[in-house]
Amino acid sequence: MNKISILVPVYNEKNSLLEILKQIENVDFGLEKEIILIDDFSTDGTRELYSELPYKILYHDKNMGKGAALRTGLSAATGDVIIIQDADLEYNPIDYLPLVKLIVNGSADVVYGSRLADKRNSGKFLFLSYLANITLSLITRILYGTYLTDMETCYKAFRADIIKDITIESNRFDFEPEITAKVLKRGVRFMEAPISYNARTNEEGKKIGWRDGVQAIRALIKYRF
Repeated sequence: MNKISILVPVYNEKNSLLEILKQIENVDFGLEKEIILIDDFSTDGTRELYSELPYKILYHDKNMGKGAALRTGLSAATGDVIIIQDADLEYNPIDYLPLVKLIVNGSADVVYGSRLADKRNSGKFLFLSYLANITLSLITRILYGTYLTDMETCYKAFRADIIKDITIESNRFDFEPEITAKVLKRGVRFMEAPISYNARTNEEGKKIGWRDGVQAIRALIKYRF
């Protein structure tokens, strides 16, 4: 494997985008790096930042959601390994390294970064977010017979041939359970690795809500049966 594609869905992240891109650039994978930004119709001035950036930038002409943005990004990705990076600062790109290593050395086909497996994150979750995540992860384990601690994590790394062979239907945050369900049903070699986490509040721009949790449960059941 020679190349990694990092997909960054962006929606109204003018205050954090340049910093997260700097952090991504500072990580040495030992692989050629392809950064792809997918702007999901930002209206806060984020788009004004793109003219100075040397990356592949894709645009939506209306707001469609994270799942739709990732679908757009996957169609343009050319790497052997593909990883997802949110444009906020909740996750640290240095945590990519163990995920990518497990794929590059042939130990796994898909690796999720688990926030709940890292003791450094104790007390960092918003209570309702934490409760929703452990509930969704438990439902996933019951339905799919696979041990998994953090289904809703942003950091998901894939062998490119696997993720590109899956059709993503969801447009919003129900992408998370959909892709998890479809990956697990294929019987791929799945692993988790601990990652750090720095949760932000709704006031700071967090976009996922309780309705997304309900949709996630529906998606897990739908794609199982």
